[in-house]
Amino acid sequence: MATIDTVKTILQENLDIDPATVNESSTFESLGIDSLDMVELICDLEEACEVDFGEPEGLASVGDLVAYIDSL
Repeated sequence: MATIDTVKTILQENLDIDPATVNESSTFESLGIDSLDMVELICDLEEACEVDFGEPEGLASVGDLVAYIDSL
C-alpha cells in the first residue's frame, strides 16, 4: 500500500476524515487536525509503517508527512 493511502486510511479510521478530501497538498490545519490529533496520527503511522518518527518538525501538509515517512 502506498504511504499516502496508509495516511488516508488512518485519518478516516481515527479522525473520521473522508479520504476523498485528502491529497498531498492538504494541510493539517485545513483538515482540522490539532496537535493532539497529530500525536495520535504519528503513533498510529509508526505502528502501521513500522518506523520510528523521532521528533519530526516542519510537517505542515500530508505531502510533507508522506515524504518524511518515505525517507525513513
